Amino acid sequence: MNIGYVFPWDIVGDPAAPERLAATGVDAIALAASYHSTRAATPFHPAHRVLEVPHSAFYLPVRRPAYGVLHPHAPTWTPPDAYLQARDALASVGLPVHAWTPLTHNTLLGRLHPELTVRNAFGDRYPHALCPSHEDVLDYCTRLISEIVELGDPAGLILEACGPMGVTHQSVHDKTAGADWSATQSALLSLCFCTACTPKYPDPRTQARVRTAIDTSATSMQEALGDLTQPIAHLRTALTTTLLTRLIPATQGRPLRLHASTDHWSTGSFAALPPQNQHGLTGAAALCWGPDDEATTNLARLAHPARKLGAYTTILPPRPPDPDQLARSFAAYSKAGADELHLYHLGLASQARLAAMTVALR
Repeated sequence: MNIGYVFPWDIVGDPAAPERLAATGVDAIALAASYHSTRAATPFHPAHRVLEVPHSAFYLPVRRPAYGVLHPHAPTWTPPDAYLQARDALASVGLPVHAWTPLTHNTLLGRLHPELTVRNAFGDRYPHALCPSHEDVLDYCTRLISEIVELGDPAGLILEACGPMGVTHQSVHDKTAGADWSATQSALLSLCFCTACTPKYPDPRTQARVRTAIDTSATSMQEALGDLTQPIAHLRTALTTTLLTRLIPATQGRPLRLHASTDHWSTGSFAALPPQNQHGLTGAAALCWGPDDEATTNLARLAHPARKLGAYTTILPPRPPDPDQLARSFAAYSKAGADELHLYHLGLASQARLAAMTVALR
């Protein structure tokens, strides 16, 4: 199956959008039911070419009594039921819609509730990263999925940031690249020491040890953490497992796909998920944005006989709009075991990029 990713505003207000997407040859659409702040190109929309999305929002009606301490906010830049309008328009051309949503990535809620965000070993808060160690965060994620299922009636769900996030964040004018943090340092800076996480560590000196390790030249987490490596890795993946366990009943049996990584120390929106863990997932999608050899390695690590394997790939820069190159990559993913292509992003892509993808899929 080929799944194309879009935002609701790519469809709402553009009557030609559904047919344009159907013509690419995708089998289904991953439609954002909620999403974080962004600045998005809309190269085909008759009303605008750039859309400013200033904060995280929910694209279904926000029923405040359905939530607890944390609740999503409605957009002002597109209708509050934009997901429903887009879903129905896509259904009219035979495209089933899967609800795509980030969970713990929400800067607006993080700024409103800093006590529920990831806090590194130096005490720095990451407002983009809600920490799933907190019951209020688990409760919010569960209620959000329940509302998506009840109001949006999706064909399935596709989740990202379904676990602990970390220091990595492509925020507006991010100025962290020059620090030249290694992968190990980034992982250490992503370990959380909020009030819910800190008591879970096996050694009361863990925070101090991590602070010291951040400023060393350790080349691996094993070298940095020593005897704490496995216990901390287990705690980190357990956060994803706990969150998934809470979410499964809320899906009401809908197919559930997860953006996932087998790296215990994953710091972005791909949840740290050991490959042997199934947790009721219909499928898991591996990051395939880099070179083909790196992508196929990610796929092989995530493969599991009980679920579909997705290749989450991009048709945007730095990839050129080259159908032959795209076709070679798609074929490599398939050979590595991918059952599905998750194609990012059909709303942001130029006509040349959509045309190249269309030819490559054929």
